[in-house]
Amino acid sequence: MEIKTIGVIGAGTMGSGIAQVAAEAGFNVIMRDLEEQFVQRGLTAVEKNLARAVEKGRKSQSEADAVRGRISGTTRLEDLSEADFIIEAIIENMALKKELYEKLDAICKEETVLASNTSGLSITEMASATKRPQKVVGMHFFNPVPVMKLVEVIKGFDTAAETFDLTMELARQMGKEPIAVNEAPLFAVNRILVPMINEAAFVLMEGVATAEDIDRGMMLGANHPIGPLALGDLVGLDVLLAVMETIYHETGDSKYRPCPLIRKLVRAGHFGRKTGRGFYSYT
Repeated sequence: MEIKTIGVIGAGTMGSGIAQVAAEAGFNVIMRDLEEQFVQRGLTAVEKNLARAVEKGRKSQSEADAVRGRISGTTRLEDLSEADFIIEAIIENMALKKELYEKLDAICKEETVLASNTSGLSITEMASATKRPQKVVGMHFFNPVPVMKLVEVIKGFDTAAETFDLTMELARQMGKEPIAVNEAPLFAVNRILVPMINEAAFVLMEGVATAEDIDRGMMLGANHPIGPLALGDLVGLDVLLAVMETIYHETGDSKYRPCPLIRKLVRAGHFGRKTGRGFYSYT
């Protein structure tokens, strides 16, 4: 199957980043969001990234214009009916995702693949809302999408081998390095990463070491480019807590219980960098 047009649903940070790398790889992209203002915000984010690439000499102006020219925005779901491959990047809510997949199943061509950029929700459950579960797959990009090389390609219970192989190849065409993952709560990377950030929060809460020393210890001792607490602030503690709750509820395993300090910070509205305060203060 030849992919020419890619539909991206959600024009937020992840969606606009995915639209950009798809257009850079030469695909026509239709980016859809619920409201025109969200679509425009996503297109503006792409334009800013492209302008920065031109400024730094990584792209010529004509190359940047060509990339931008391959992306169109819409609020109409029906406009995605011609897409050969769809990547969904809406909020992490299973009920909303299933509702969307049911609608996509009805409007998309029979051969269109539906991929989710979820960071840990069940691909199998999303696929169950469609009549094409063999054509549903996980395609988890990492933030910021234009920079990060990794894509987790996740096989749901019914995902066909050809769908999986096609998605792996598409990730490579988009300049990414995919890893193959069988569906499990949080997949592979976040399942390892999230408990590490959570454990760092316990070490801080118990007064074992300061936030600065915990992060410096992991950077110098484990060769991490950023410490776990600073990474938590970057991801967003609200997002992190929601992800932790997912794996805790899915597995019932006490080792995944969220640290009370993270819960307290989230209740206080201190989500990290985006609010100016988390484990660290950014004001």
